[in-house]
Amino acid sequence: MRKLVKPIIYIGLIVTAVICFIPFLMMMVNATRSNEEILAGFTLIPGHALMENYRTMMDYINIWSGFKNSLIISILVTCLSGYFSALTAYGFAFYTFKGKNFLFVFMLVMMMVPGQLGLIGFYELSKNLGILDSFIPLIVPAVASPFVVFFLRQYLQTTLHPSLIEAARIDGASEFKIFHTVAIPVMMPAVATMSIFTFIGSWNNYITPLVILFSPEKYPLPVLMGFLKGSQVAQNLGSMYLGIAISVVPIMVAFLFLSKYIVSSISAGSIKE
Repeated sequence: MRKLVKPIIYIGLIVTAVICFIPFLMMMVNATRSNEEILAGFTLIPGHALMENYRTMMDYINIWSGFKNSLIISILVTCLSGYFSALTAYGFAFYTFKGKNFLFVFMLVMMMVPGQLGLIGFYELSKNLGILDSFIPLIVPAVASPFVVFFLRQYLQTTLHPSLIEAARIDGASEFKIFHTVAIPVMMPAVATMSIFTFIGSWNNYITPLVILFSPEKYPLPVLMGFLKGSQVAQNLGSMYLGIAISVVPIMVAFLFLSKYIVSSISAGSIKE
């Protein structure tokens, strides 16, 4: 019976992977088919309407402009959030200062508040600062994400022993050097894990750019895709599938290169003294 357990598990995993891959396969295949072919039913055989669907889509939106804007915003948000959230988490984990517990509890409370509740106030603040219709309101607020800080702090407390920091201080290393040479390498699996979710969250962000941005050439991809659904292109299902396929490529690439860190960060244990 024990010999059958492992093959059954592998078969279950393979079936699950195939089921998860089917929607992506349908999207890729339908992006190459005409509207009539899609309505006729699903097939695994690609069609010959890829260029026609592409031209129809480009007649209404410049998807590559939106792709570039989304890429710029998402990469900057991911890099800034990863670095400054790690710095904040390191401070919460290994420093003692006045109001530390209050600030940490306040950060936990902020995690429970939906961002949409403060959207009107955020709009007014951006208006008063004169940064509307720019990428600044979409990038700067993500510098220190409460959830990322909380996750990295918990990770640090289980993987980085204080004795390593004390040893670095005895050797004469500055606090920033300790952070960059000792803490950051230890945190990299957790930072990479959070970077995946940060990138995806920023890439899929729709409501905030819709409120903050006014110039069509600055719209990120989700906003352009929303306009696409309200145009005549929505009647061409092949063009819709093609636009969606282009929009999910960076997310798939991010998972492809960074997903291995999810396992390593989850399975990380404490350091043996």
